[in-house]
Amino acid sequence: MNPVEVARGDSPVILAFPHTGTHVPEDIWERLNAEGRKLRDTDWHVDRLYAGLLPAATIVRATFHRYCIDANRDPSGRTLYPGQNTTALIPQTDFDNQPIWEDEGGIGETESVTRLSAFHGPYHAALVAEIERVKALHGVVILYDCHSIRSRCPFLFEGRLPDLNIGTDNGLTCAPEIEEAAREICSAADGYSMVVNGRFRGGWTTRFYGQPMENVHAIQMELVQSAYLASESEPFAYDAGKAERLRPHLRALLERLEQIAFSMKKDQD
Repeated sequence: MNPVEVARGDSPVILAFPHTGTHVPEDIWERLNAEGRKLRDTDWHVDRLYAGLLPAATIVRATFHRYCIDANRDPSGRTLYPGQNTTALIPQTDFDNQPIWEDEGGIGETESVTRLSAFHGPYHAALVAEIERVKALHGVVILYDCHSIRSRCPFLFEGRLPDLNIGTDNGLTCAPEIEEAAREICSAADGYSMVVNGRFRGGWTTRFYGQPMENVHAIQMELVQSAYLASESEPFAYDAGKAERLRPHLRALLERLEQIAFSMKKDQD
């Protein structure tokens, strides 16, 4: 199993999908308990939702499930949100704080290193390679990190999450015009609520790669799954009708980001 899939494009925009993968190797699958085997914390069908919205964009997608290791966590294990509930580099619980492993002793250091090498490392090596390639083409990169989550997860946040959650680590990971474009388009999306740097300010991918001074800009979009799934519970079915209402807004955002990147390139020239 290849832990990462790459589809190269010639746009300055890269779409990253760290959490849509559902592959779990047999040796890891056997250790998951019944709750873990539901794979409930998958970013269900997000790759399908974005398919074709920006045809020239490069796509980097992890094929492994986040229960193997979370590709959007700091490889050191450092938490992204000090003082707030979250899940670990190798999750011990799901988003409802329910144990997901048969072995209550958890995952040891040796296995953690093995999983970093087998999954996390290859995904980020591919992402680095594409960032370098696209930057060589255009002199600028916009990395758009694609996510989704259930609209209600009391362990992680109170109440209902807004539909569109933009994360730029309080403006640190991208140029101001990129954040402002996202805010403008999402605010104008009729029937959808939105927030900038609310509960989700951008994961490790956004924070690590977003280096505006180096012409690499990163932004995260966390969508609520109720906006495009028939149900946020099993079988997590894709709702084509909901998706087709949401997709034009996502397309408009990606196209605007691409335009901004081309403008930045022109200014450099």
